[in-house]
Amino acid sequence: MSLIRMPEPDLGVVARRDVIVKDLEKLLGPGVIIADEDGRRAYETDALTAYTRMPLAVALPRSTSEVATILKYCRDNSIKVVARGAGTSLCGGALPAEDAIVVSVSKMNRVLEVDYPNRLARVESGITNLAISGAVAKEGFFYAPDPSSQLACTLAGNLAMNSGGAHCLKYGVTTNNVLGIKMVLMTGEIVEVGGGHLDSEGFDLMALIVGSEGQFGIVTEATVRILRAAEGARPMLLGFSSSEAAGRCVSAIIGSGIIPVAIEFMDKPAIHVCESFAKAGYPLDVEALLIVEVEGSDTEISRLLEQIAEIAGPFKPQTVVVSSGTDQSAKIWKGRKSAFGAIGRISDYYCMDGTIPLGRLPEVLLAISSICASRGLKVANIFHAGDGNLHPLILYDANDPKQSVAAEHAGNEILKLCVDVGGCLTGEHGVGIEKRDLMGLQFTPTDLALQMRIKSVFDPSWLLNPAKVFPLDTPRPSDAQAEAEAA
Repeated sequence: MSLIRMPEPDLGVVARRDVIVKDLEKLLGPGVIIADEDGRRAYETDALTAYTRMPLAVALPRSTSEVATILKYCRDNSIKVVARGAGTSLCGGALPAEDAIVVSVSKMNRVLEVDYPNRLARVESGITNLAISGAVAKEGFFYAPDPSSQLACTLAGNLAMNSGGAHCLKYGVTTNNVLGIKMVLMTGEIVEVGGGHLDSEGFDLMALIVGSEGQFGIVTEATVRILRAAEGARPMLLGFSSSEAAGRCVSAIIGSGIIPVAIEFMDKPAIHVCESFAKAGYPLDVEALLIVEVEGSDTEISRLLEQIAEIAGPFKPQTVVVSSGTDQSAKIWKGRKSAFGAIGRISDYYCMDGTIPLGRLPEVLLAISSICASRGLKVANIFHAGDGNLHPLILYDANDPKQSVAAEHAGNEILKLCVDVGGCLTGEHGVGIEKRDLMGLQFTPTDLALQMRIKSVFDPSWLLNPAKVFPLDTPRPSDAQAEAEAA
């Protein structure tokens, strides 16, 4: 793909690479810095694999103090830094730069404290989502955010992008499940925001930091909510003759006042691919499928599923299947959670991430199909229908430059459509480089100027996660102005 521009690297920094590596090895000791080409190549991209950049070097710190040492050295020597968790970002949020050090927190993955009476856990940010739940499952607790990549993705990336997942409809996204963080600023200063309590005094900095995409600092620890697991949960499958009928059913369920744990949507192409992979029992004769899950006691689950089936009735579902037990439920969710990987077995795809008002879902689905068809491309829709977070997968041949450009143009049109109907550019994947040059669709120049001035307060020299989030041609505050405001 060629629509996204990247700035030219600072050749002076690149020329000093050997000196920089030796300095960092001296400061940090063995086992922290990766400098060889093969080792660095493993970090040259994230899950937006159309773009690659070989980093200057990679650091794998083992503690907050080592992160602080790295950032202070980089600030003192005007070296850019790209923070990284597991590299599962779909928007290029962890794409490195040739003149930047990648700082990966993957070695910082410990559970530091669990407080069951107060329902919280303190963990290092390199831990995976699933590992947090695994650490507290024996006591009947879990950590709610569950992106499809939860087996691999780290809390660090979730904090950066404010990720959600299928069950965020009931339990909220990352910002609703984090109470406090420990973060290292570009100066090497270590700050703590929030903690083991519901609300903090003063400015709500947590809301500012979660979702800031590595623009303010590197989060090394977090205090997260852990929740008591429900007595039981059960999904049902609702198959429809059209995506529009499924979309109207979603709106009707939410409008009824029932809040399921999850409402997931798949269209026909996605259904067939996921069923072939997971053997979950998805109906193959429908155009659209909803996975609707509720939880509670057996009596409550049965009552809610009956009510949802009644609500779906006017939309003439062709299939209504309630999971018969734990094994079937696991297969149903395996199909959904494996969807992106299953699609990847048959085609390259460009995964979008926009949000829309639920009432506009039927017309938006029609428009997405029209946009892709107009460029000679197919699309598979798999998304969190309950909160309007769309994930159209635009299918294309990555080895065909024309199709690559067509896919990116189609993606831009879809994101513009989301904003036009009252939604926004991203639901959980973030802006990164993918949506950076579309920010003007959603934000005015004044909005962007304010955001950039806040960035400058935390990172006056703009060394953190370069060329992300903000359009490249947008003037930023001068270093002197930002430093004066920070003081």
